[in-house]
Formats: sequence, C-alpha cells, structure tokens
Amino acid sequence: MLLLISVLVGVAALFGWISQRVLRLPNSIGTMLLTAVSSVGLALLAPVWPGPHRWALGILSQIDFERLILHGMLGLLLFAGAFLLDLQALLRQKLVVALLSIPATLFSALAVGGLTFALAHLLHLPATLLQCLLFGALISPTDPVAVLEMLGRVHAPSHLKAQLSGESLFNDGVGAVLFISLLASAQGAAFSPTHVALQVLTTGGGGILLGILLAFPAALLMRTVDSAPIDILFSLSLALGGYVLAEKLGVSAPLQTVAAALTLRLLIESAPDSQIAHHDLNHFWTNLDEIQNSILFVLLGCGFLMVAFRRQGVLIGLSEIVIVNLVRIAAVALVLLALRVFRTSCSSSISVLSWGGLRGGLSIALALSIPSSASGGWIVSATYVLVVFSILVQGSTMGIFLRRMQPA
Repeated sequence: MLLLISVLVGVAALFGWISQRVLRLPNSIGTMLLTAVSSVGLALLAPVWPGPHRWALGILSQIDFERLILHGMLGLLLFAGAFLLDLQALLRQKLVVALLSIPATLFSALAVGGLTFALAHLLHLPATLLQCLLFGALISPTDPVAVLEMLGRVHAPSHLKAQLSGESLFNDGVGAVLFISLLASAQGAAFSPTHVALQVLTTGGGGILLGILLAFPAALLMRTVDSAPIDILFSLSLALGGYVLAEKLGVSAPLQTVAAALTLRLLIESAPDSQIAHHDLNHFWTNLDEIQNSILFVLLGCGFLMVAFRRQGVLIGLSEIVIVNLVRIAAVALVLLALRVFRTSCSSSISVLSWGGLRGGLSIALALSIPSSASGGWIVSATYVLVVFSILVQGSTMGIFLRRMQPA
C-alpha cells in the first residue's frame, strides 16, 4: 500500500510540474493527459517490453477504484468544495441550484437512458432498457470534483460559479439514490417510482439533517479555543466522521458532507480571528483539495491500463458525447425557462451552464460498482470515453467559452 501511495503521489508531482512548466496546461488537464499517454505507451510497448507494463498493472491492481472514490476521497473532496464556497452567492442562486439538482437531474437520467436504449436498438447492440437507465443515472449528475476544479481556474461570473458549483455538490445524492434503486432492480428487486421518490426524500433529507446537527457541536468547540491545529482537526473529523456515520445510518453521505461543511462555515464565518483560525482553515482545505484532485486525475489517466475497452462500449461512448450534451442543454433550458415564467429576470447562461456540467471520477466509480452480470460489458467503457471527453475537452475550453459566450 505504501508503494502504491508513493507512486501515485510521485507521478502526480512530476506530471503536475511538467504540465505547468513545460506544457503550460492546467494542472488537472495536463496531469490526466500525461498519465493517459503514458498508460497507452506502456500498453503499446507491452509486446516488445512487457516488464514496465506488467509492473504498472501490478501496482494498479491494488486499487479498488469504487471503494477509493466513493468511500475514501469523496468525503474530503466534497467537504473542501462546500467549505470554500461563496455562501452569499450560493444563497442568491438557491432556486436555480435546487431545480438543477433535483428535477433536471431526474429528467436527464431518464432522457439519457431512453435515448441510449433507442441508439442501442438502432445499432443492434445488446443493451437492455434497465442497463441504459443505469447508465443515465450514473452519468447525469455533474461531478463536483471536476466542476469545482474547473471553476477554480476560469474567470466565471460569481452567479454562474454559484449555480454550477452548487448543482454539482447537491445533485449527487439524487443521482446516487436513483442509481442504487435501478441497480437493485437489475439484481431482482422490484422497481417503483414512488419508492425512488421516497428514497430521495428520506436519504437525502436525512443526510442534510445529520450534517447540520453534526456541525453545531464542532463549531461550538472550535470557538472555545485559539488553536489552528485544533480547528483543522475538528473540521477534518467532521468531514471524515460525518461521512462514515451517514453511511452507517443509511442516509446520503455526500449530502451530509455538503450540509456539514456549509453549516460549519456559516456558524464560524462571523467569529473573530482570536476564536477561529480562518486563514489556516482556508489554506488547509484549499491545499488538500488541490492535492487530492491531482491524485484523482492521475487515477483517471491510469484507466487506460485498468479498463478493458470494448468496441461496443467505445462506440456507445462516442455517441453519448452528443446525447448527454444535448440532454444537458435541454434540461438547463427547461429550468431557466421555468424560472423566467415566474421571475422577471434570471441572470444565467444556457450555454455556459450546459458546457460546464462536467462528468468525472464519480461516474466512473459508480460504473465500476455495477456487477459484470448487470453492466452488459459496455457501461464502463462508455462512461470512461465520456468522462475523458468531458475533462479534457469541456474542461480545457471553458475559459474560451466564457470569453465568447454572452449570458442568454
């Protein structure tokens, strides 16, 4: 395990240096691109020089990607993203965020699933309706890690940042509940829309309530001492312990983490520096977020060695680039149209919100959690193709996009 951690950290550091010093690319884009190119290179050299390829596979075989992301890094990444948000901007955009997080995510999951099934039928590919709906559920939530990393380096207006970041932090709970319900159906359980709706309300609401309740004692204890290390330890224990407790109680751990981070920030924001080490807390969570992002994008690049790409999966994945982005445009347009019916003004952009809805490691982790008997052999490959496009193309062009696009 120590060897694995050493390799991942070392590769992230080296490729991050090359990205900034040589390629002049954003750290995440360059790191993932260099790791992907290295992975493909090792695979191509394997017939004539199998040693490095075999060694890399041996290292990567120790990684349980689904467990590492969903039950390891995600809690800290979500906490950091929520804790560092502009709360006032988020509160001003709360209605947009709520509509994008719940109805738009459900619409997207069903629309992507239905269109994918129609495409598979047209191309005579062996994909069932349930498999297509599973794919729609895992790919529809925007990835908070990818979105927040992208927003950290582009100069988007504050209202657009609040809309994209808020949506990405809250829609995971909705997508995860739908995904879990569909996966249970694929394994023989009965599927009921009413049951899914109740699950969204109970697990999501329970997670939010738990996060709020846990943040209060942490904030109270932090305000009684003047110690940066203790403040950091309390916030870290809230991020880790709250996530674990939420999983044990069967409520949404991602939503619990987001609620805990936002509540903690709200409770300590007005405290003077003599009570709360604001600078040290922000500095710690900013650096931890960037370090984890670098390691995560290295892992995504390693997928070219870890994932068995199948022809039908790649073909569906290339088609999904068009399908998912068209559905995203439709979902965002419906939300903004509904807002403008009831409000005289709604400052937003269909183009920017649509292009900025990135997918990332969370979608891959969910895809890898599907048993092979239920995945049809194409879901992981298709997910990976779409995620690579989302991060490398959408993520790298967002700055140009913002400069050229005017709010709709």
